[in-house]
Amino acid sequence: MPLTQPPSSQSLPEDPYIWLEDTYSQRALDWVEAENAASAARLEAEPTYQAAYDEAFAIVSSEDRIATPGFRHGMIYNFWKDGDHLRGIWRRTTLASYRSDAPEWETVLDIDALGKEEGRSWVYKGVTCLRPEDTRCLLRLSDGGEDAVEIREFDLRTKSFVESGFFLPKGKSDAVWLDEDTLLVSTDFAGDGADLTSSGYPNVVKRLKRGQPLSDAVELFRGEREDVSSSAAVLRDNNGNVLPLIVRAPDFWNRRFHLLDGDDVTPIALPSQSSTVAMIDSRVVVHLSQDWSVGGKTFEQGSIVSITLDDLRADPANLSPRLVWAPGPSEAFESVTNTANRLVLSILDNVSGRILTFTPLADGGWEQSSLDLPGNLSIHLVSSDEDSDLLFLNAKGFTTPDTLTLVDAASGETEVVKSLPAKFDASDLVVEQKWATSTDGTKIPYFLVHKKDVKMDGTTPTLLYGYGGFQVSMTPGYSAIIGKLWLEKGGAYALSNIRGGGEFGPAWHKAGLETKRQIIYDDFAAIAEDLIDSGLTSRDHLGMMGGSNGGLLTGVEMTQRPDLWNAAVIQVPLLDMIGISRIGAGASWQGEYGNVNTDPEALAFWLERSPYHALKAGTDYPVPFIYSSTKDDRTGSAHARKFAARMKELGLPYEYFEQTEGGHAAGADPKQEARSWALTYTYLTRQLMGE
Repeated sequence: MPLTQPPSSQSLPEDPYIWLEDTYSQRALDWVEAENAASAARLEAEPTYQAAYDEAFAIVSSEDRIATPGFRHGMIYNFWKDGDHLRGIWRRTTLASYRSDAPEWETVLDIDALGKEEGRSWVYKGVTCLRPEDTRCLLRLSDGGEDAVEIREFDLRTKSFVESGFFLPKGKSDAVWLDEDTLLVSTDFAGDGADLTSSGYPNVVKRLKRGQPLSDAVELFRGEREDVSSSAAVLRDNNGNVLPLIVRAPDFWNRRFHLLDGDDVTPIALPSQSSTVAMIDSRVVVHLSQDWSVGGKTFEQGSIVSITLDDLRADPANLSPRLVWAPGPSEAFESVTNTANRLVLSILDNVSGRILTFTPLADGGWEQSSLDLPGNLSIHLVSSDEDSDLLFLNAKGFTTPDTLTLVDAASGETEVVKSLPAKFDASDLVVEQKWATSTDGTKIPYFLVHKKDVKMDGTTPTLLYGYGGFQVSMTPGYSAIIGKLWLEKGGAYALSNIRGGGEFGPAWHKAGLETKRQIIYDDFAAIAEDLIDSGLTSRDHLGMMGGSNGGLLTGVEMTQRPDLWNAAVIQVPLLDMIGISRIGAGASWQGEYGNVNTDPEALAFWLERSPYHALKAGTDYPVPFIYSSTKDDRTGSAHARKFAARMKELGLPYEYFEQTEGGHAAGADPKQEARSWALTYTYLTRQLMGE
């Protein structure tokens, strides 16, 4: 009988491991230490471990990596980690020097030295500088890799923190520049949680003037307690226009936009499933994730539209958008940037990258052009210069190392500036795009990389990667770790483009939203079956990997279809889908997964599929490698801990490793990253490359 009322807490499954949700309790940390020691002892004793570690460390700390460039007021900035700078240095050089074979870098801030000086385990989390001068910046520092950050004002002219400058204590805070002496801030102002949502994100936006304590900041907007967040955004264009906005997020996928004018906050009639992505030539550029019918026209989901700044300010309730770009049947929007005079879009076409440029016309329209770039690769926007029409693009493929190209968006001229040297032998590899058929008949694409002379006798060790959520697209990329630690050793690698992602636009994502999510898991299983049916591999040699939402994917597949897998790498996962709202930032994702606390249909769906609850004794599950981080305040380490504890209770074998730092990543420095990857691929080698 279907549930018609949310069940009482007494009717929910008992949770004997809720104590593992207390992240830093001594009991929980003792449990982690024991589990780490047991799994590390087994995996580090494997004959392949030390070579895997050495290879991984050489990759993540190598000096010949491309230093990712960022334009900033006539200079090129880069954040760099290596064996001598484990936490990294923020540095800069000129464009001319960067284009040379040996750039002359000037250190702006040494994070290792700062951490040593202050006795803190600082991790750099990015910087926001005030345009157009780009001299005053808000620098974000994390303790050990958490999402929570400390925000400090930094002066690029003196290369030092500003004495008595803007400062926000540790929190999941946000701050944007309104002008040199004013910030729009969203944080836990009193430090007592009153200004946070149930998801743990700020719910209040205030204006903070230079020299003011946080307690004196002026409140401008307050959302609802059950929202995901409220925050400010400030758009600037090449004409000197400044557009302050306040954005309320009632859930993960819906937004309520407001125009901020002094103390006045006025709603803007933008669709709730949309995002403001740029402002150029006095036009606000918007990406639509839903159809928008306005002024007798309908703009389809996935499109890019523009609204003049004058129209938006004059009447925010009645907007007159113009179409910039609409996707074709196989196309999807990926990202956008702008130079001084051009709007630049990165799109996918059957999961291959293309770059389009748009020139604003005097009549309010747009002129479209395409850049002449190699096909069948992933092409990503890296950085654009708002003081010129230059931008950097990165192109790569599974067997094609990264190539950094400098582009003049006005003329279309391109220049290859940097190329990553080959990090593994790809001479005998082939890349295919294949299609599997899911349970509803939909064709699901995936990429497959394998040896040219592979034997189709079911013995090829094969690793299938998946994510399937949050409209995130999985695109071809050059991974030296996968190449060196897996492909070179005879393994095959498959990358899935299952529903829930954004590979074919918003509709591809929405097909698996909330309680429709089973189709995502069916898609992934269909690819596994296709790999087996083709003769490439078999259950004994097939493994899967996924992190975060992808960790939920692998957890569901392991418990739902144990007949398909002999290995499951479950990274920084979501696994307790009944208790998700109280762990990490889990309450913020109810727009993606449904709300089990208020929706009986969502509760019934996840009671059947939540991996933590689906484990059963006596089942022939693959032995999983469960990976987490103590400092992960996004998904939270409790999901991984409780899943492992439940497996131990049931007498089921598993491997567990929890980094003490790193947050929602593989580690906080190259040594931690190398150990994570070495443990992972040693495990995969043991599980899938044996007889």
